[in-house]
Amino acid sequence: MLRLLHIEFQKLRHNKAAKVLTITYFILITCIALIASYEFSFGGVRVRLADQGIFNFPYIWHFNAWIAAWLKLFLAIVIVSMMANEYTNRTLKQNLIDGLSKKEFLLSKFLTVVAFSLLSTVFLTVVSLILGLTFSDYNELSIIMTDLEFVLAYFVKLVGFFSFCMFLGILIKRSAFALGFLVFWQLIEGLFWGLASLFEWKFESNLIYKIIPLLPLDSMANLINEPFSRLSFLQTAANQLGASIDTNYAVHWYEILIVLVWIAIFLKGSYYLLQKRDL
Repeated sequence: MLRLLHIEFQKLRHNKAAKVLTITYFILITCIALIASYEFSFGGVRVRLADQGIFNFPYIWHFNAWIAAWLKLFLAIVIVSMMANEYTNRTLKQNLIDGLSKKEFLLSKFLTVVAFSLLSTVFLTVVSLILGLTFSDYNELSIIMTDLEFVLAYFVKLVGFFSFCMFLGILIKRSAFALGFLVFWQLIEGLFWGLASLFEWKFESNLIYKIIPLLPLDSMANLINEPFSRLSFLQTAANQLGASIDTNYAVHWYEILIVLVWIAIFLKGSYYLLQKRDL
């Protein structure tokens, strides 16, 4: 496995665009700290996010994982380009000629996906710990260790998303078209939400609402729900307006299972394409 990873990182080491995107991604995660100084107006009152406990343990695990997950597109471009370049530069065929089997080739790509996801998760954990230990009002070990399932959800979400990107890179072979299809697929899943809203009046139990959480991108999004409505000032404002925020923020085992199934499907689909295509 180390040999396969070494082969992939040697390829990425000579890819300037990949290095720039990867470095940018990790810099932006570090810049989460800048959110601490951001102020906005809410109901005529100036609110500074850092004063609302966004860096308090254990809330910081949820907040940082959700924010960092939005930045995954930077590494997604690297993953798609990594696959597309194999066809463009004919390195795929050369690797097979040099004795690498198709299964080993795919495994090398998937190991790279896992390595990127793991590195990103470890980096996010370190950044969150530093911010939490600096700004949090609660530093007891039991509180720090609470809600760490959001870190696990972040890792699974990245592996799932990057596996999808890897599959698209193999399926379409061109970076721009693969990324375009990724956007198109997001629109397709959005269309399901539109259909569900359109026909909600017609069906007491809408089948579409049961299908949507099973779709790949939506299932990944469900792993980490938005964290902002957990903030105390929003909860207080909602109560004063006579409304209630009843979002379930927990990371559920079945949501992780759905994404793991999609990862297996993407791997199986990628291997099928490699087997059937004339490379």
